[in-house]
Amino acid sequence: MNQHNPIAVIGAGISGSEAAWQLAEAGFPVHLYEMRPETQTEAHQSGYAAELVCSNSFKGMDLGNAHGALKAELLEAGSLVLSQAKEHRVPAGSALAVDKVAYSKGVHQKLSEHPNITWFLGQVTELSKLQAEYRSIIVASGPLTSAGLSAGLLELLGDQGLYFYDAIAPVVFAESIDFEVAFRGSRYGKSGDDYINCPMDQTQYDRFFEAILQSEKVPFKNFEKAKHFEGCLPIEVMAERGPQTLTFGPFKPVGLNHPVTDRRFYAVAQLRQENESATLYNLVGCQTRMTYPEQQKAFRLIPGLENAEFARLGSMHRNSFINAPVHLDGQLRLKKHPGIQIAGQLTGAEGYTEAVATGFWAAFCLIRELRGQPALFPGSKTILGGLLGYLNQASPENFQPMNANWGLVDTPRRPKKVSKQEFRSELAEIGLEEFRGMLREDGR
Repeated sequence: MNQHNPIAVIGAGISGSEAAWQLAEAGFPVHLYEMRPETQTEAHQSGYAAELVCSNSFKGMDLGNAHGALKAELLEAGSLVLSQAKEHRVPAGSALAVDKVAYSKGVHQKLSEHPNITWFLGQVTELSKLQAEYRSIIVASGPLTSAGLSAGLLELLGDQGLYFYDAIAPVVFAESIDFEVAFRGSRYGKSGDDYINCPMDQTQYDRFFEAILQSEKVPFKNFEKAKHFEGCLPIEVMAERGPQTLTFGPFKPVGLNHPVTDRRFYAVAQLRQENESATLYNLVGCQTRMTYPEQQKAFRLIPGLENAEFARLGSMHRNSFINAPVHLDGQLRLKKHPGIQIAGQLTGAEGYTEAVATGFWAAFCLIRELRGQPALFPGSKTILGGLLGYLNQASPENFQPMNANWGLVDTPRRPKKVSKQEFRSELAEIGLEEFRGMLREDGR
């Protein structure tokens, strides 16, 4: 019989799923609260755990990539979410992209079958009631935290909170792509033919660019303030910064010459596989808040997509986060209410893998605390340590969400004779060994 008190985890997204799994695997009973499918958000479509609402990509797996290094650390720690992502991977070069439905079902099944996890379906509207019932609570309700739970958090935080908006890219049916124009291939040919490429000359690009600028956008409500994350800007926001913004960004043609003619192009739109059966493709970098009719008109100006049929059109959704340096300690506990931890994108750790990382970390710290063990922290050379350091030490005056990146890590100066990729791969190995040391100290 389990003698531990149950732990409440609010939200079965990627962060809450990871936290619940780590706690359950450590022998602690978990009460996992999830409002879906009873109450849906403006972006979710199912009631499965760990549903991805934007891209189907967890980004790069290469160790020289900060996202890849963070994945390596979490996989060492037995991450459920990332192991399921690998199991349901679809071709995307060096990126870890998944079949969204199969992956989410896989995570959901693992959680549902675990004897230490009990599901509670329904919306949590009064956090104070849970505080009276549980000594330990992890809030991992994500960027689409409900109004009721948001109000409860604001009451605890004592400030107005922060938010910005995330944009979702359209998805097209593969059979509607014109392969007389489009061609398969990856940049510089490094990853085979994982991507579909739609080439554009300057005239075609200028016409597309002008359509983006002139398109009707879904307006913000009177009380809303447009505050975008730089890593996921709507295509129209990028376009407003100048005609070359896209050609130096998601439409960059460099390394994408035609595989037969070797022709170079002025711009190239890329599509990434969305599901295992390769019937759906995501328009990379084309997240938007254009109205649906305007999206269809604009994106069908891209050569190869003239007759595109859309499985999903783009949209925008609210993305909430708190001022982490003000409110959270190094174990992701609320400073004023240490019985409550925050995990996922609510912390300001922006991105799928980063959300998984904070779910793991909240559980890791709580497990040690409940076992009466002293706190451990990942070293300054680990990506997780760098990300947590940012959340704890960033300027609270203008706190902004942050992805994993090498700028967060304690690194020496790169020798001139060593390439950046080689140098970063070495840093990743050093950080990974430092992370393994923390796990060994934890008895894993």
